[in-house]
Amino acid sequence: MTHSLRADARRNRARILDTARAQIIEHGPNVGMSEIANAAGLAVGTLYRHFPTKTDLVEAVITEQIERLVDAAEAAWSRVETGSAASEELFVFVRGVIEAAADNRALKVAAQALGTEFACPPAAARGTVALRKIIAAGQDTGSVREDLTVTDLYLLVATGPLDHPKQTRERWLELIRPGLLP
Repeated sequence: MTHSLRADARRNRARILDTARAQIIEHGPNVGMSEIANAAGLAVGTLYRHFPTKTDLVEAVITEQIERLVDAAEAAWSRVETGSAASEELFVFVRGVIEAAADNRALKVAAQALGTEFACPPAAARGTVALRKIIAAGQDTGSVREDLTVTDLYLLVATGPLDHPKQTRERWLELIRPGLLP
C-alpha cells in the first residue's frame, strides 16, 4: 500500500509541475496556487504538501527546465563522441536553448516577480562540463573559435532576442554563427 502511495505522490508532483509550467506561461506569474491545483485536478492541500510556497513551486519548475537543458548538452556531447561535428552540435544546442527560453519566458518573469534567489541545481555543473568538452573538441578540429568559452555561450543566451518572433531569433542565430565558428 505504501509503495502505491509513493507512486501516486510522484504522479501528483509531475502533474503539478506540468500544470504549473503551463499555467504560468499562459496566465503569467500572478496565477494563484488554487488555480494551479484546480487545473491539475488536485486539491489545493495536495499542492501545498508538495510545494509549501509559490516560490518553491516556481523554483521546481525552473530546476526541471534547467535539467532538460543539461540533458540536451550531455546528449550533444555524446553525439560528438560518436562522430558528429562539434561545431554543429554546439550551434544546435544554442538554438535549442534560445527556443526553450523564448517559450518559457513567463517562468523567468515569475521567478523574478517572486524575488526568487534562484541557484542553479547541481545538474547545471554537468551541463557546463559537457559544453566545455564540445567546445574543446571543436577547437581541436578548428571548427570552433579558439577563444570561445562556456561563459560566452551563457552570455549569448542571456542576451538573445527572447521577446522577438521566431524569424528574428533565427536571424540572430545566423548573425552570431560567425562569433562561434571561425
